[in-house]
Amino acid sequence: MSQSEARFTVRSLIATAIGTMIATVLVLEASGKIDHSDNKDHVPVGEFEAVHITPDEEFRMSPKSSELHAVCEQGYLAIAADVDPDFRGVLVDYKNRGVRCSRGPAADPSQPGEKQEPVGDE
Repeated sequence: MSQSEARFTVRSLIATAIGTMIATVLVLEASGKIDHSDNKDHVPVGEFEAVHITPDEEFRMSPKSSELHAVCEQGYLAIAADVDPDFRGVLVDYKNRGVRCSRGPAADPSQPGEKQEPVGDE
C-alpha cells in the first residue's frame, strides 16, 4: 500500500487494540462474568519443581527467599505462605498423592491428627 491508501497509522491501530482489551475486561467485570473466588480450599499455593543434585554437579539457586515455608502436617509435607500462615497446602505429586515427611525415626505418618513441628530453618 502506498501512503495515499493508508487510512490508519500503526500507532492508532495498536492503541485501538489495547483500548478494546481494557474495555472488554471492564465490561466483563462490571457484568459479573469474571469470577473471583474467595474459597482458598481449591487454590494452588504454588508450583514446585524437584531438582536432582549429584555430589559432583554444581547446583545454583537464587539467593532470595521464596516467602513460603514447609511444615510437617499429619505426616505429610505442607507448604504455607509466610504472609498468611493459614494459607497452607499439602504437597502432592503428579498423581495427587501426598508427600510424606517425618522428624526422625519416632514420627509415624499413619497416626492422623498428630501435628508436628515445622521442618527447616524458621
